[in-house]
Amino acid sequence: MDYLCFRALCCKGPPPPRPEYDLVCIGLSGSGKTSLLSQLCSESLENIVSTTGFSIKAVPFQNAILNVKELGGADNIRKYWSRYYQGSQGVIFVLDSASSEDDLETARNELHSALQHPQLCTLPFLILANHQDKPAARSVQEIKKYFELEPLARGKRWILKPCSLDDMEAVKDSFSLLINLLEERDFEPSRM
Repeated sequence: MDYLCFRALCCKGPPPPRPEYDLVCIGLSGSGKTSLLSQLCSESLENIVSTTGFSIKAVPFQNAILNVKELGGADNIRKYWSRYYQGSQGVIFVLDSASSEDDLETARNELHSALQHPQLCTLPFLILANHQDKPAARSVQEIKKYFELEPLARGKRWILKPCSLDDMEAVKDSFSLLINLLEERDFEPSRM
């Protein structure tokens, strides 16, 4: 009986704290960054407007909390993205896989800039090919080829996944893969 009392007293503490990771979320306006993050936080999708400047959301997962700094994707805001990169531990890049050729080209250029930026180039990237539910959506294979991800991101840790608001389980699975990359990074020996 004493053993059960002792076990009840000492083993019922609060659960261990979940690790927190600071991420930056970028992509062109209309790619769906705000909608995806709001849906992950179980927020209403009514009255969603494009982000002007930036917003921060704490996205809870079972094994981690992601503090996501979402940067607006309008032309006049993208030039300031790099000012918000400092302190990021990972990158989420959302692209509209059903966008026009011009917008896809712009998204490709922005992703290339991010992958090569000194503050981001060593970080894990989650690239979400959003709007897969639209008829004009390009496949992940088409996007991988068009964005030249194999040669450009060689040696980097990145994940390219299809997504849409219709399949939030797939979105959550994609974020779980990113959390795995972030956890692996935590256990790497630091370089001096």
